[in-house]
Amino acid sequence: MQHFELNGQTRQVAGKAAIKAFRKQGLVPCNLYGCGVENVLFTVNAKVLKAVTDTPKAHIIDLVLDGKKKFTAVLHELQWHPVTDNCLHVDFLAVNDKKPINIEVPIVITGHAVGVQQGGKFYQNARKIRVCATMKNLPDDVTVNISALGLDKKIKAGDIKLDNITVTTDKDAIICGVKTTRNTVVTATEEA
Repeated sequence: MQHFELNGQTRQVAGKAAIKAFRKQGLVPCNLYGCGVENVLFTVNAKVLKAVTDTPKAHIIDLVLDGKKKFTAVLHELQWHPVTDNCLHVDFLAVNDKKPINIEVPIVITGHAVGVQQGGKFYQNARKIRVCATMKNLPDDVTVNISALGLDKKIKAGDIKLDNITVTTDKDAIICGVKTTRNTVVTATEEA
């Protein structure tokens, strides 16, 4: 999985007035916790943070605080402004090489479905899937081949099998499928 280095400054204050002042300066208040790390409050530049939040890719974040303290983390929770769509707050979860990491990774669809060639319509319900693995086994994305997908067939999260990786998304969650269209039904009745 790709790593992204993010620089930040630790902060001591946590009141509403201080947080508003940080946001006016173009900084996003953040929090780091988990994996034996004491709760760390810090800020990062909002423009630099967009490189991580405004992409469909998943990253392992290498946090460098005050130019010296280094932590390895993943994005855990993001809070967004409802109107401006700016990031208001980020929670990072500290991780290490030994414990498995539960993270969402993007889904890449490959192939041409047989059902589409027969007149059906392809649909995709999920763009990401949640997986659990150690840091060295985490994939950049999960590839789903739809070549054998026929009319009225679906691929569920439980159908995806990966080496050394556990899919933690609900087994019955539909990833993608092919629907029968009106044209397909009309063609089938004409042939009959």
